[in-house]
Parts: sequence; structure tokens; C-alpha cells
Amino acid sequence: MAITVNRKPVHFDPDPRRVIARFFLPGGPERGKKIINRIMGLSEEDSLQTLNQTLRDFSDRHRNITRIFMKHFSHVHHLVLAAGYNPDALSNERKLLIGSYFTHEYSIESAAFFNPSMVEDPDQANLLEGQTRVIVSFRATGEGHISSLVFRGGVIDKHNHLEFKPSGKLVDEAETIQDHIYTKESFLKKLEDMKLHDHDVVDQIMGKLEDHFLFKDLHEVVEDFIQKTEITFSREKVIQAMVWLANSHYEITFSLDTAISERVIFPIAETESNGIEDARFVRFTDDDGKVKYYATYTAYNGIAILPKLIETNDFYHFRVRPIFGKNAKNKGMALFPRKINGRYAMLSRQDGENNFIMFSDVINLWEEPAQLLQEPRFPWEFVQLGNSGSPIETDRGWLLITHGVGAMRRYCLGAVILDLDDPTRVIGQFSEPLLMANDKEREGYVPNVVYSCGSIIHHDELIIPYAMSDYSSGFASIPLEELFEKMFPLEHHGKKPKVTKKDEILRILLVDDDPIEQKILTTILEKEGYEIVVASDGLHALVQLGKHHIDMVLSDIEMPNLTGYQLLEFLKSKDVDIPVVFLTGHVSPEDEIKGLKMGAVEYLKKPVQPDLLKIKLKKLFKY
Repeated sequence: MAITVNRKPVHFDPDPRRVIARFFLPGGPERGKKIINRIMGLSEEDSLQTLNQTLRDFSDRHRNITRIFMKHFSHVHHLVLAAGYNPDALSNERKLLIGSYFTHEYSIESAAFFNPSMVEDPDQANLLEGQTRVIVSFRATGEGHISSLVFRGGVIDKHNHLEFKPSGKLVDEAETIQDHIYTKESFLKKLEDMKLHDHDVVDQIMGKLEDHFLFKDLHEVVEDFIQKTEITFSREKVIQAMVWLANSHYEITFSLDTAISERVIFPIAETESNGIEDARFVRFTDDDGKVKYYATYTAYNGIAILPKLIETNDFYHFRVRPIFGKNAKNKGMALFPRKINGRYAMLSRQDGENNFIMFSDVINLWEEPAQLLQEPRFPWEFVQLGNSGSPIETDRGWLLITHGVGAMRRYCLGAVILDLDDPTRVIGQFSEPLLMANDKEREGYVPNVVYSCGSIIHHDELIIPYAMSDYSSGFASIPLEELFEKMFPLEHHGKKPKVTKKDEILRILLVDDDPIEQKILTTILEKEGYEIVVASDGLHALVQLGKHHIDMVLSDIEMPNLTGYQLLEFLKSKDVDIPVVFLTGHVSPEDEIKGLKMGAVEYLKKPVQPDLLKIKLKKLFKY
């Protein structure tokens, strides 16, 4: 079953020219002191000349490079002191030169630019009629496969054409503010999740903290504990974990003169030292009508992953905190864009294989058991399922874009509909992939993958930003009405058909991959006054069930894509109580028993005798 997919001409590829200046300490403290000694051995003239040449070479590549040099000098202040020099007595020029040697450029998106999500920009001023300003987030990957979060701003017009502003030449990291107030109870709960709560170190350190404490309070208690206690290997690991957890809360702020494309959220906390992965942004409307933006993402430190939550109102100031709870695990959490029945709702994938849904009264605490929402059903998702961003609210229900993994680890995007009032119910499903990599998109860092972290609806089309083979990104649109028409509406067939009167026209779905059998049976049945809908296999049958009211299914058993048994199994799993009659040329007592146990109402052997078929149908329809 084909669906109209319009691939947009807009593409984003990795750009190695976009660099940030990062702190650089080669070889550890001892080597750092050697570098400082060499710099201090320069004459004032040579020192100034070296600094000026460095500024000439790099000042046009970074916003306020001298501020960066001075900040990095402060990072090695203790090494300057350890090398035998008074840091405070040095000239500003000498400080800047030392800072420059402990700085390196990092190309944030030289390796990959992928896994996008799209939301409406908070600023919708000064637009033409039919236009919407959008922000798209991307996962950018550079040297060492370290991922950061970057943005692009664009406009969608009334024809759903996309146009993005050229990316800014300069890239800025944010200023970090680490003044989060921790609650001892929730902090201990997370340590319990980490299996550390019963260690003596936790008791001794947490016992000295108030019920609410700051990062600096924890840091002071930890330093005092280290000074006064014998630090064994196991104690050191627990202390590291506690600081690791506390360090996960922070706020960052960008200067108001930075364009959206110049802002980069680079890993800050130790929990994310190896990358920030797959941010799923959503425009969230609270019960009071106030709007803010959230994103869930995965922090990775090379060993463990930690789900985290970003909150912002304006994309200049961001609050970052961990997501706690028994169900705060694995990748791919996606928040609903509003509360459901007064509670936050989140999609997740606890077991790494199926889609789940869970609810909570606190946005970053998920303790209640998650409910299984969706399991792999179709061949293109047999390996695993996941979400591709937050659900989108429509008048038909919550439209959820999914991703499925099939043969040869091919990723495809799919779609399901969830009930608006009870999103634990899947009420509609598209039986084939919405989008899979074409020949131009399948080559890349991870071949045959398409992936998205969040789509939007604009002017009656679904706009999907998607990654291509974990390397670059593009956009596609799908007509919304066509998508809904071709989705199999599971809720329409939840009850047993009523007994039908003789003068009513009955509609039979004939499922057979043999075109000759289709013609013969259609002729026989239409002469008897039945209306016939034909499907060439089990998947096509699901589509036809979504488009028509069906009173009975006559189905072959051995068919490509979805067999008759699989079709019946699927219908029964969704409480679709339509009588199913099997037609087969290879019937055996064992096969007949199997089908009847699964819920088939009758077996007929091919070639079917017309008179026998007529009698059987009349008996089944009870007239």
C-alpha cells in the first residue's frame, strides 16, 4: 500500500567549519606544568608576539576568543601555582597566552548531523499569512563521536515549503549555572535506583546535609569526608557516583545576541561526558494554558546512560535535570504535549524492544509501572519498536510516529493512532512503513536507517524531519487525510456484527494472492448478491478493513507478507470480531483444528464448489 511522501529539497549535512573552543589539558597535570614553564620562559616581547599571532589566526573564528583564553587560564590557575609562579601577579597578556595553550578547537558536527526534532518557535511575530516559524534541533557529532545538541531556525509557508536561515559563522557554548536545590529524599531515591543507597559512604555524607542542599554544599561535605576518611576503591566509586548524579543538574544561558544556529549545548556534566543523544523536543501546554518547551534526551558517559530533561521558554535559557524513578531507564522517552486527565504522560521503551506508556504527577519522577502499548506486528518492525518523538494531537486521536527495525537492521518510520482520552489504547495503525531510506539515503555511517525525534502538523500535512543513515538530515511531508484514510481503524471493528436481514447487501472481503481465484470467487459471490472487496494478501486485507465495513472475511492461508493465520491472529488480538472463513488447497485435519482453535468459523477446500460455498455462507449469515 503506497502513500504519498514528498521529500523536501532541504538537506543538512555535517559541516566541519563549525567549531567551538574547548579546554585542553594534554597529558595530565605534570605535563601541564611543563607547558607553563616553557611559556614563562619566553621574554615579554616573544610572549606578546606569540599571543598576537594566535589572536590574528583565531579571533575571527570565535566570539570573544580572549574571554575563552582567560576562562581556560582559570582552569590551570592551580598548575601555575604548582609550577612556582604567582598567577595573580602575571600580566593579562601572559595569562591569555597560557590560556591559549590550554585551548583547542572542536568541530562539533564534522562527523554527523542527524536525529532531528521540530517544534514551533516561541516567536511567531512578523510572518506572512500561512507562515510558521520553526526550530529544529539536531544531534551533532564530532571527533571521538561526542554528540552535542544544536539548532536551526526556519519558516514553513502556506504551501509547506521549508526555508532555513543560513547558519551563523560563529558557534557559542552557554554559560553554566550550577545552583540547583536538591531534595535529600529524591536524591536518596535515585541512589537507591543506582543500587548505592546502603553503602556507608552514603549514610555519612548524606547525614551531614540538610533536607534541601546545593551542589556546593555536597561538594564541601565530600571534600571534608575525603580529608578525614580512608578512601578505599569502593568508597571512591560511590563518591564519584554521588558527585556524578549531583553534577547532572544545571542551568545554561546563551547571550541574546546569538542566533539560534549559533547555540550549542555541549556535554557539561560528567554524566554526559561522551555525548548528548537524541533530544525529543515538544511544545507543552499546561493546564493553565501556559506554554513551555521540554525535551528528553539520553546522557552517556561511556559506561552508563541517564535519561534527562531539558526545559526552556525561549531557547536562550535552559534548565537541565535528570529523570528519576524505576521506569526512568533506557533510551527513547517522549513526553506528551499536555497532561492526560491531570497527569503527565510519557512514552518509553523499558525493555529496548516494545513501546510503553506511563503516567506521573511529577514531570521528572516516573515510579508507577509502565503499560505495554505496542509490540512488533509487521515484518519491518520484527526486531524492535520505538517512538520517533512526542505524539501529535489531532481530532482523530494522538498521532504517534514510530520507528521499527526489520531485516538487515533496516529502520523504517511507521504510524499509529492512540485514543485521545485513553492513550493506552491503540485505535488505528498504518500497516506499512511511512518512510524508509531510498537509494540516495541508505548510505552513511549506519546504512539503511531513517530516524526522527519529533514531527509537526502544518496545513493538513505531517512534516517529518528525519535522519539518513545516522549521517545527515532531510525533511518529508505526508498528506494527513490520506494517512488517516489508509490507517486500519481498530476501534471500528470491536463488536460482533449483528444478524443481517436477507434484503441487506452483505460485504465480503476476499483475501487471495492468486488473481484467477480472485476472479472466479468474485463472479460466484457477486451473482449471489454479495458486495466483494478484494485484497491480495494479509497486509492489504488490513488496509481494506480500515476503509470498508466488512461482514465476513474469506481468506487463503499461504500468502506473502501476512498469512491467513497471522491475519486472524491480528484481528483477534485487537478484538475485531468479524467471521473468518479459510480457503485452502492444502487442508488437513491438523490445519483445520489449528484454524478453528484460533477462531476461524469454517474451512473450505479449493477448488471451492459453488453450491457448497453458497450454502455455507447462507448458514453463517443465518438466512
